[in-house]
Amino acid sequence: MNFTEVYGDTVSSVALAARSGCRKQVRRLIQRGGSVDCRDNRGWNSLHEAAAEGHESCVDFLLGCGANPNTPCSSEWPQLPIHAAAQFGRISVLRRLIAATDRGCDRGRGQVSPLYLAIHNNQRTSVELLLKEGFSPDAQDCWELLGLRSPLLVSAGASLIQDHWDQVLAADRTDLLRLILDLRRIPHLDLAPCHRPEAWGPAVLTLPELKHLLSAAVTQVDAAARWLPLLLNAGLDPHLLLLDGLDGAVLNYLLQFVNWSTLSLDLKLVLDRRQAEKTWSPLPQFDSLPSLFHLCRMRIRTLLGPDLLMRTAVVQQLPLPSPLHAVLLTAHLI
Repeated sequence: MNFTEVYGDTVSSVALAARSGCRKQVRRLIQRGGSVDCRDNRGWNSLHEAAAEGHESCVDFLLGCGANPNTPCSSEWPQLPIHAAAQFGRISVLRRLIAATDRGCDRGRGQVSPLYLAIHNNQRTSVELLLKEGFSPDAQDCWELLGLRSPLLVSAGASLIQDHWDQVLAADRTDLLRLILDLRRIPHLDLAPCHRPEAWGPAVLTLPELKHLLSAAVTQVDAAARWLPLLLNAGLDPHLLLLDGLDGAVLNYLLQFVNWSTLSLDLKLVLDRRQAEKTWSPLPQFDSLPSLFHLCRMRIRTLLGPDLLMRTAVVQQLPLPSPLHAVLLTAHLI
């Protein structure tokens, strides 16, 4: 059952009145024996209907008449009235139902947190309220269940594990990776990664998330031509991605971000073997020491960091000829 199914034709009189927001009619029908728990053909009762439409006075009245906010619409899909309010952005009703609903809907086995429905339907205000009230973006793993691909999930602070990175890096398009990198910054190696902030805004990947990203990169080297430029320009240390299985062209691209004369002995041995096996042909400049120009370029990029470099126009404001701006942004490499 989908949360966004259209309204059915067969509904109880109380539920129909609750949907319309007519509190007087709801009261009259209940006084005549109408049931607050009678369901429509979707499994919704009067409290679901009033919550979905944002009728706060009806929600208050129904709760006062004994309507149970913890009654799911079916045994197969545990939708509660709080889910309907979160899905449709009914903030005043959502605030009321947060206080009345059992928190088991957030973390219980076989449950789906209302936060996921808010994220899935891009209801940012609902997400902010639920996060403020302690609902966790990591309460359940709904990646496969709901197919959530919304950037709001990342912005909300959900942890990115290797399975997530695997799917992102293996994708034919880089849209999701771009969105993630807009919302979650890659930390500098010389700085301790920050914890996810509770407020909205660009967060820094935690150390475990960065390790998961690198583990995924090892398994997705075939698609490196797509994701490698984005990760490098987002500030990922290129030394972390010098992988033996990289395609020769991708390896050459990656080496242009480092001082190839100071690579570790292990990496140099790998490159020598690749060259001997003719699985990699180095660019001509790799046979000589990096130029002072290249070293200065790397130093400037390091000092500016990915935030200033890629998220602002600071490079264009440097007192340098415009062709050098493109070089600093590696536009000539991409």
